[in-house]
Amino acid sequence: MQDFFQQVARQFAQTPWLEWLGTLTGFLCVYLAAKQNIWNWPISIISVLSYAILFYDARLYGDTVLQFYFLSTAIYGWYYWHKRREENKKPIVKANKKQLMLIILAIICLTALIGYLLDNKTNSDVPYIDAFCTSASFLAQFLMTRKILQNWLLWVFVDICYIPLYIHKELMLTAVLYLVFSIIAWNGYRDWQKSYKNFA
Repeated sequence: MQDFFQQVARQFAQTPWLEWLGTLTGFLCVYLAAKQNIWNWPISIISVLSYAILFYDARLYGDTVLQFYFLSTAIYGWYYWHKRREENKKPIVKANKKQLMLIILAIICLTALIGYLLDNKTNSDVPYIDAFCTSASFLAQFLMTRKILQNWLLWVFVDICYIPLYIHKELMLTAVLYLVFSIIAWNGYRDWQKSYKNFA
């Protein structure tokens, strides 16, 4: 056990500044998103660009591509949230059972496709795990841009799945960040659920 903590301390000491930047801005943008603060989107741009470089270096190619998707959704989400606020529309919506089944099906199909590509076209040592986390994040982020309540439940699940993956890749600070993300996501779900019920 002592060796484990020594290894953790050593990894924290060796954490590059880019990972610190991505971690701090990532924490801030998720916290602001949970609070429905529109500034989460511009701050997330800094985080995703930092992590695009980090994940490429770590051979997490699915996550690397995912960062560019996050970049595009940050721009779209910023616009969409601003537009909804100006039009005074219902701030949060809830997906129905049919929509949730489609989301699960989409995650399964995307995982199979991305996993196959990573396994056969890259030197990834975790192709299907990377693919699954990437696919679930892809859908969770889209749901967030549309202010769909269940995005937070999907984020809780995928954030927990990411933790052992980042430990395996020796991205200890990022693993800790995703543990914090899972807690923020759960609180975000509870806060959004209250807003949804109050508006209803």
